[in-house]
Amino acid sequence: MELEPRLTISELFYSIQGETSYAGYPCAFIRLAGCNLRCSYCDARYTYEEEGREMPLSEVLAFAASFPVALVGVTGGEPLLQENIYSLLKVLVTAGRTVLLETNGSLPVSKVPGEVVKILDLKCPDSGMHEQMDFRNLHFLSPKDEVKFVLSSRADYEWA
Repeated sequence: MELEPRLTISELFYSIQGETSYAGYPCAFIRLAGCNLRCSYCDARYTYEEEGREMPLSEVLAFAASFPVALVGVTGGEPLLQENIYSLLKVLVTAGRTVLLETNGSLPVSKVPGEVVKILDLKCPDSGMHEQMDFRNLHFLSPKDEVKFVLSSRADYEWA
C-alpha cells in the first residue's frame, strides 16, 4: 500500500502578499520547514530552528482550497528541499490556481512546473550566502517569473 505524500510544514496562513508584483493580493501561504542557507538577515529562522509538522498532501491542499480565489504562495525556508513539493505544485496548477514559489536560488528550479511563478531570491554578498547561488536557474526563468534581491548595503546594490 502506497502512503500519501507528506510535507513538513512550518505554518499555513492566509494574508496579503507583501512582496513582488503580486503585493496587495490575498494569498494562502504554505511555508515549508527547513532551509539549507543561513542568510545574515533571515526573517524566518524558525523554519529551520523549530521542528515543523508533517502533513499529508491532502491536508495542505484542503487548506489552499479553503481560499479558492486567493493566490497560493509556497515559501520557506527553502521549499525545494522537500521532494514532495513537486506533487503539491502540480496539483495546485492543475486545479487552476495561481501559484507563487519563493525559492532562495541555491537549488535547481528545472523541475518546477512551467505554470508556477518562480520568485528567485538572488543572494547578494552581505547575505553571506551569495556563493551558494545556482546561477543556472536563470536559464529556467520565463517572462512571468521574478528575481528578488535583498540589499543590505551599497556594495549589495552595486553587485545587484
